[in-house]
Amino acid sequence: MIKVNFVVVGKIKESFYREAVAEYQKRLSRFCKLEIKELPERASLKEEAEDILRAAKGYVIALAIEGKEHSSEALAKKLRILCDKGEEITFLIGSSHGLDASVKQSANELLSFSPMTFPHQLMRVILAEQVYRAFMINAGAEYHK
Repeated sequence: MIKVNFVVVGKIKESFYREAVAEYQKRLSRFCKLEIKELPERASLKEEAEDILRAAKGYVIALAIEGKEHSSEALAKKLRILCDKGEEITFLIGSSHGLDASVKQSANELLSFSPMTFPHQLMRVILAEQVYRAFMINAGAEYHK
């Protein structure tokens, strides 16, 4: 089974966000093993970068506002290609201050969900839903309309 990692800085404070992520993690369990690694917020992005880079494995996709936007179908295709190669996939979500340039430079890809700014805790829910949607698209399920 393919392994998907979310490497994230900070903890989710609101229970409704935690519950939403847990629900998508449960749903994803039929497609992949999703591991969420929470890293502590540090005094600087450089310090956070060291932790993030140690935790990143496989094909690394960093969420960054300046990254490339994809449709849900394009993300599904990307994940299908990586899964077909047996590639472990790691998504990176920085703190509310973003990601250090060194993390962005070391990532295989920068992904943007929108030019808008979202709370980093909500991004974890959005990412989990979109990864679930991608697997459902690839399975030919009717979840994606």
